[in-house]
Amino acid sequence: MSELFGTLADGTGVHRWTLERAGVRVRVRVLSYGGIVQSVEVPDRDGRTADVVLGFPGLDGYLAHPEPFLGALIGRYANRIAGGRFPLDGRTYALEQNEGGNSLHGGDGGFDKRMWEVEPVEHGVRLSRVSPHGEEGFPGRLEVSVTYTLDMAGALHIAYEAVTDAPTVVNLTSHSYWNLGGRGDTGGHELRLAASRYTPVDAELIPTGALDEVAGTRFDFRQPRKAGAGYDHNLVLDKGVTGEPVEVAELHDPASGRVLTVATTEPGLQLYTGDHLPAPFAPGDGIALETQHFPDSPNRPGFPSTELRPGEVFRSRTVYGFSAR
Repeated sequence: MSELFGTLADGTGVHRWTLERAGVRVRVRVLSYGGIVQSVEVPDRDGRTADVVLGFPGLDGYLAHPEPFLGALIGRYANRIAGGRFPLDGRTYALEQNEGGNSLHGGDGGFDKRMWEVEPVEHGVRLSRVSPHGEEGFPGRLEVSVTYTLDMAGALHIAYEAVTDAPTVVNLTSHSYWNLGGRGDTGGHELRLAASRYTPVDAELIPTGALDEVAGTRFDFRQPRKAGAGYDHNLVLDKGVTGEPVEVAELHDPASGRVLTVATTEPGLQLYTGDHLPAPFAPGDGIALETQHFPDSPNRPGFPSTELRPGEVFRSRTVYGFSAR
């Protein structure tokens, strides 16, 4: 089911699609602009429903506040690329530098600010677009599709696919900020991550190239503990790259009882505690758990590769499950 959500300055209509199933008490709303997950409504331990992702009630909010990337599809490259440059097959490609001297989340014209074609599929929607050669500096004509579906357990599945006509790099994610209480600070949320290592960063949040152990550091979430604040870091998932989604994270709000689980095929998870969320939100109002490859991988041969070549298919899947206890 879709409805008009708003209109862009050029007159393009933005539609909102609602995903729901009979007997399932989870409802998800997705926008054709930016592939944004606008809302995810789930019940608490007492059956009371609340929206557990940060979002705006109208399109104007997203247009006025693009920087938090609320709920958006991120590409071509999620996270940071140092210096806005990377080498590939003997050539260096220059990208838009939209965070100091670095490239963040695909540039100011990234996937989060593009219109997507939307078609209904069984129990969900499929979004697609073509990113032309040279868009934001990335090589190759990239055909991308992202499918959102809701299963009978109320889990939200996000499946990404892409093909290219020239060698390129790809790293896609969903940038939802989770607040399992529905509102207020998330500092009391308890987080567990199946990650024994993390990628330390410099002052510009660019990885140093090391893969450090989390033991004895504030990055150790192998046992559940309060998330707190001060995180914008990539955790190295113990499972690595997998063909099927494997559960890697659990977020629990003791006050409401709501539980979010994250399963993914990706090797990394960017933990961002929303320390710089702008008004009308406040720092700490949401926690982003971005499943992806590592930041700056195109410049780090020791990291899992993000290269995609003609004849190959980029595939990535993440599943967000909901329950209460």
